[in-house]
Amino acid sequence: MVKILNKNVLLKSLIFVFTCLAPGMQANAQTFSDRVSGDIGRKVRFGFKIDPGVSIMRPQENGIERNGGKFYFSYGVMADFFLDESGNYAIASGLQISHMGSVLMYDAGKGLDKFKTAPTEYDLRLQYVEVPFALKLKTNTSSGIGIWGQFGGFAGFPVRARANVISGLQKFDKENVLRDITPINAGLLLGAGIEYPLTETLTGIVGFNFQNGFVDATKNGKWDDGKVNINSFILRLGVYF
Repeated sequence: MVKILNKNVLLKSLIFVFTCLAPGMQANAQTFSDRVSGDIGRKVRFGFKIDPGVSIMRPQENGIERNGGKFYFSYGVMADFFLDESGNYAIASGLQISHMGSVLMYDAGKGLDKFKTAPTEYDLRLQYVEVPFALKLKTNTSSGIGIWGQFGGFAGFPVRARANVISGLQKFDKENVLRDITPINAGLLLGAGIEYPLTETLTGIVGFNFQNGFVDATKNGKWDDGKVNINSFILRLGVYF
């Protein structure tokens, strides 16, 4: 008898809770539906993002070793140019300022002329203006979360390059090496993540990007170091308006 009463009480409690929550769930579903409907027919959307991560420079010749990576940080604007009315296909681009670098150790006889006489460590800190360009695919789930992936490339132009140098027993701080850096960087861009409507006009985005630079970042004629490319592992945090 007690078990039957307990079951009846539990059933009534569940019905009461569902009755209280149902209007809110319906309102949330309607809000998401309105948000998705609002995206249909749009040609472009803009957003702002910040990207923390890690960058490493990869020397591919003997006599140069990587002693450490650097903290990567990027910020800028995003732009999605939709290719269909539903917003599932887009060209993702934008403009960003990116900070990256690495710590490289050069044997004597390699590196910049000023420091060639002894083994030298270069703590390189680089700043680029970058333009990504990728094909972006997105699908919306019934729970309101959008899942996206992108594949493409990027081009970057160095605007600042400094190096803290330890050569032999001497230390040189903030050496300007901008003229010794290749004036363009380009490579592969891969990414994936999720997005979720925060309000009727604001969408949050979280994802992960990988950038693989194809270009020799350090001018070989200046450094005599073969090819040194830059790879970056990036966390994407942003909002679309």
